[in-house]
Amino acid sequence: MAQTLPSAVAWWARMRPDQPAVVLGDDTLTYGEYKSWSDRVAAMLIADGLEPGDRISICAANSLAYVALIMGTIRAGGIVNPINFRYTPREIAEQCDATQPRFVFADADFGKNVAASGRKPRPIDDIDALRSGHAATIAHDPDPDAPVVIIATSGSTAKPKGVVFTNRSMTAYAANWALEETSSAAGARVLSLAPLNTSAGFVQLMHYTTQGCTIFMLPKFEPMTALRLIERERITCFGAVPAFFEFIAALPEFANADLSSLRLATAGGARVSRQLLEAYRAKGIIIRQIYGQTEIGGNATMMPEHLALDAPEKCGWGSVFMDLRVVHPDGSDCAPGETGEILMRSPSMMLGYWRNPEETARTIRNGWLHSGDIGALDDQGMLTFIDRLKDLIISGGLNISAAEVEAVITEFPGIVEAMVIAAPDTKFGETPLAVIHGPAEIDVRALIEHCDANLANYKVPRYVAYSREPLPRLATGKLSKPAVRARYADAYTQLPRVR
Repeated sequence: MAQTLPSAVAWWARMRPDQPAVVLGDDTLTYGEYKSWSDRVAAMLIADGLEPGDRISICAANSLAYVALIMGTIRAGGIVNPINFRYTPREIAEQCDATQPRFVFADADFGKNVAASGRKPRPIDDIDALRSGHAATIAHDPDPDAPVVIIATSGSTAKPKGVVFTNRSMTAYAANWALEETSSAAGARVLSLAPLNTSAGFVQLMHYTTQGCTIFMLPKFEPMTALRLIERERITCFGAVPAFFEFIAALPEFANADLSSLRLATAGGARVSRQLLEAYRAKGIIIRQIYGQTEIGGNATMMPEHLALDAPEKCGWGSVFMDLRVVHPDGSDCAPGETGEILMRSPSMMLGYWRNPEETARTIRNGWLHSGDIGALDDQGMLTFIDRLKDLIISGGLNISAAEVEAVITEFPGIVEAMVIAAPDTKFGETPLAVIHGPAEIDVRALIEHCDANLANYKVPRYVAYSREPLPRLATGKLSKPAVRARYADAYTQLPRVR
C-alpha cells in the first residue's frame, strides 16, 4: 500500500494517534480514530458489493462522517465523486449519468434533491453509525496508481468535466509542498473554508492529512467566526480567495486581533491588492499570491515570502517538482515578459478527464498540461497571471462555466441568443451577467426562476441585459464574446440586480 492516501493516514495513526486530524465545530477526529473509522467504512462498502474502481457519490455538507466516507471509499479501492450540495436535481442527474456511481450518499438536507434526480440516496447517518466499533481488517491493498477521486470542474464547455486524480498524484502534491513550505509541516494547524465537494476542499483534506496536520473546518464562511478561530486555535496556515481576507480585515475587531500564530497566508483566484497586503503586513503577516488549477492538482506556484510585497502582481515560481512554460500558439517558448499560454508539468497533475479522451488529449499534450490561461514569465522564471483563455467566471472562489449557464438560458421560451459574461461584484469578485436576444423582451423574473430550477444558485445571473438586435458575431459566424464584453462592460452599473 505504498504511496497511497490510506497509508499516510495509517502512518500518522501510528505516530500521532491522539493528534486531531480534523476539527469541525465542537467535534474532533484524531488520526487514530480517522484510520479505524475509515477502515470500518471500507469493510461495510466491500460487504455491500463495492469493487475496486466503483464510484461513490456524496452530496452533503462538510462533516466528520463525510471525511471518514472519503477515506473509507479510497481504502476499499473505490473512487470518490463529490457532488456539489448546491446542485439542482438536474445537475445531480447529469453528474451521476457521467460517473455511474454504485452508491450515492446524502445527508438529510440534500437527500431530497438526490431522490428527485432519479438516484436512491443512502443516508450519511449509516457512516455516523460506524464511528465506533470493532477494528476492521481490509484485505484489499489499494493501488498507488488507481484513481481515487473524480472532481467536477467548470470550464469552457457546457457540461462540467471530471478531473481524475490517483493515490500517487495526490500524495505527490502533498510531498511537493512539504519540501517547498515547512510552515505546513506535521502538526501545523490549518484553517480550511472550502466545502469538500470542491477541488479546494478535497485537495486540502488530502494534502494536509497526508502531511500530518490538523485541519479546522467551518460549516460556512463567516468573517467573525474565522477571525476568532484563528486567534483561539492558534491557526498557522490559512489560504483563501482575496475577498475572504478582505472581509476579515474589514471587521472592527481585526485591528486588535492576535494573529501572530499565522506563518503561512496564501491567496489565489484574483489579484491581491496593495491595500490588502498592507493591512495584513501591519499585523506581521505576508499574504503570498498563488496560481493553480484543479487539473494540475492544486497550487502550481507560490510567491516567495521575501518578494511578495515587492511584486504583488506576480504569483511566484513553480514548486519543487513543478515545471512551468509560457508558449506562443505554435508551441514555441515566449521570451521573458512576453504573454502566452501557461503550461505546467508535475507528478501531481491529473490522470485525465473521466471517460473523456478527446478533452484529455486536448489538455495534456506531450506531457504538458495546457491551462487555457494567459501569463508571462519574467527573466527569473516568476509567473504573472494575465487573463483566462477559457470562458470561465470565478465568483467567490467558485468556477462557473459561461457555456453551461448559456445552455440553460437558451432553453427559456422566446430567447434566441444568450451570452454570459463576468460583471464586477464587491462581495464575490465576479458574478454572471446575461445578455439575451429575442423577438420581444421576456419576463426576467420567470427567466431567473427557470435558472434557479436548473442551476446551482451561485451560477444564476445577477444581471440580465436585453438586446433588441442580434448579438455580434465573428467572421466565422460564431457569437463574439469579446465584442459582447466590450459593449456591456459597464452594463451592471445601469441594470437592476435581479438576485
